[in-house]
Amino acid sequence: MTVTVPGSDVPRMLLVDPAVLRDPFTAYGAAREQHPVARLLAPGVRPMWALTRYQDSRAMLNSPQFQFTVDSLTIRPDMPDSGLAYLESMLIDGDVHRRLRRLVAPAFTPRHADRLREPMTAIVDTLLDELESRVAGGRVDMLEHFARPLPMDVLCGLMGIPDDDRPLWRSYGAAVSVGEGDRWSEVMPGVLDSTRRAIEGRRAEPGDDLISDLVRVQEADGDRLSDTEITGLIWLIMVAASTTADFLANAVLALLTHPAQLASLRSGATPMPRAVEELLRWCSLNVISIPRYASADVELLGVPIRAGDPVVSVLVAANRDPRVFADPDRLDFDRPPGTPGSLTFAHGPHICIGAALARVLVDVALTRLLGRFPDLALGVDQQELRRIKDPGTWRLESLPITLRRPESPLWILRNGLETQENQGGPSKG
Repeated sequence: MTVTVPGSDVPRMLLVDPAVLRDPFTAYGAAREQHPVARLLAPGVRPMWALTRYQDSRAMLNSPQFQFTVDSLTIRPDMPDSGLAYLESMLIDGDVHRRLRRLVAPAFTPRHADRLREPMTAIVDTLLDELESRVAGGRVDMLEHFARPLPMDVLCGLMGIPDDDRPLWRSYGAAVSVGEGDRWSEVMPGVLDSTRRAIEGRRAEPGDDLISDLVRVQEADGDRLSDTEITGLIWLIMVAASTTADFLANAVLALLTHPAQLASLRSGATPMPRAVEELLRWCSLNVISIPRYASADVELLGVPIRAGDPVVSVLVAANRDPRVFADPDRLDFDRPPGTPGSLTFAHGPHICIGAALARVLVDVALTRLLGRFPDLALGVDQQELRRIKDPGTWRLESLPITLRRPESPLWILRNGLETQENQGGPSKG
């Protein structure tokens, strides 16, 4: 629901309004067409200014007038004291931030991410084996048993985290994914200890992994990343990686409910990278961007913004702005060349540094999932699916799927016998 500010056409939106939570695309889309700026309100949350159109959002995200600070990370209050130094080492702006991006950028280029396809594929295939083994009654929750463990398993593999530590990292990733803030504080000290041990080990004996790459980073003037900076960076990558699980679930649901697009993808008519880009635009995980803060009083699109006011982009509205995308509410894998990219990974100095890595991971996961299970389908009616009531993200509670048609011999062998066992075994009549 939107309410117009008295004496103005700027809409005020309640973040917890059931209509907004149920369908943010429609709610924020209506606000976008009313005015390029909206006011976002929620109990216990500082009011935020929001940009709803693509070009305005892109300009704000790239402007030094709107700064990224420690307060930008809304989960900061749940961070234990032991982790604040690492968090604050990364959530900075200006020259300090430019220095860090310069040092770490070589480890996150698209070319480097593409070289990781083979190890990613091995991890994906192992998890698909596990997914298949967990089928019960013909169905399995893809989100719980594939999408959620995948990013942490990949990240641990890329960083060279010892096998004994990986259950802890999976636990942390699951806590982030389902929004259990209290568990973040519980497992964070262990994750930090695991990261510090890994950094110490790579300084003594570098290997072929991400932490070794970051440890080796050193410019001609001798500038290099400190252990605190490396740990802070890995922590942020870990949080960002966890969100890939929920986007992957959104993408699978989108494909299973759009048979023509799925058929185009399966036939090879649509290259997977092109499909991933459109899915990032159409079913973005993040509803709004991480807040930036105005560095001085400024007028933004006719609206006065005070120094220190938080400003966000409404990504689900900007990514479906009809001024930029033709027929924006349609999932379209054939958008013309030159169509701008989505703002899902943000834009400007704080564009997600792991964007290339996330794109390759989703590409590999969807390719292997669809290739292995040609009869993949929803395990429940779409109307039965439920979303987590989070105004900042668009996440499913679960995603039950079926891997094979009921008449498939393998399905009958696996699930028919299981059903008989659950009923006390085969009849003897």
